[in-house]
Amino acid sequence: MKQKKPVRSPLKPRADRRRGSSRNAETTVAPAASRPLRIGAVARQLGISPSMIRSWERLGLRRESIEEGQHRLYEERDIELLCRAVYLRRVQGLNAPGIIDQVRREGLLPGDGEQRVLAHAQAVGGHLRALRLARGESLAQVAAAVGISTGFLSNLERSQTGVSVGIMHRLAHHYGTTLSEFYFRADSPGPLVPKNKRRLLSSDDGVRMEELAWGNIVMEPHIFHVAPGKGSLEYYTHQGQEFLYLIEGRLAITLDDKEYLLDSGDSFYFESSIRHRWKNAGKSIAVVLWVNTAERLAIVR
Repeated sequence: MKQKKPVRSPLKPRADRRRGSSRNAETTVAPAASRPLRIGAVARQLGISPSMIRSWERLGLRRESIEEGQHRLYEERDIELLCRAVYLRRVQGLNAPGIIDQVRREGLLPGDGEQRVLAHAQAVGGHLRALRLARGESLAQVAAAVGISTGFLSNLERSQTGVSVGIMHRLAHHYGTTLSEFYFRADSPGPLVPKNKRRLLSSDDGVRMEELAWGNIVMEPHIFHVAPGKGSLEYYTHQGQEFLYLIEGRLAITLDDKEYLLDSGDSFYFESSIRHRWKNAGKSIAVVLWVNTAERLAIVR
């Protein structure tokens, strides 16, 4: 009897690989779905039973989906999510609640966190317009100063488009504030921030940030989830210092013209006044604990 091949997922974190190690991370590929599939076809491709999929879904492991009569149809993103769940069950040994908690933390499952991201994104547009009007500036003036088009800024103020990390930095600098103050109220949550109360922010360039503390603070701690090949992309500087610890994946950080490559478990500390940029240098999501001193930002053009 032929042994079944392990289910492969593109969303699986890379194995902890230190420099010079001979161990290779397992590469994984999710089943392709050129058209929506029914639950039986998905279960066969993943090597699990339809009843297991339904039990996971009853606990919350599901996205909004399309229907065909009384049948739920699964698109490629649904299959990728389930493929990730199979990996977490078979390889990491997580039970169903653990799987759901993990994919929520990775930003792969819609839920309260995603709704908080959406609410903040909608609030930012109105805040941007209020800041601009308070300074007596036109759309064209702010767009020219930040280096974006007037139409893009207009759409951003009406919450009809997303924004990259680089443009967030530019806008925060133009209005003389920090990213945290720029996107959220400065009220303090107190010393404890439960994981389901973190303030979340997503950008259009594949970066999702979880704010771990806010208010009258001298450090700005975040957890970053960075998609492969994504990051700040452009250089920026600010006063203060930064510390980061790479929880999962690989991250490339460039200080001036020198690039440093971090593997999971590595830490990094540098002066923020050095122009820097960063990106995910791996093939899976990079998860980073990142702490900045709360200083104003300055973009290096």
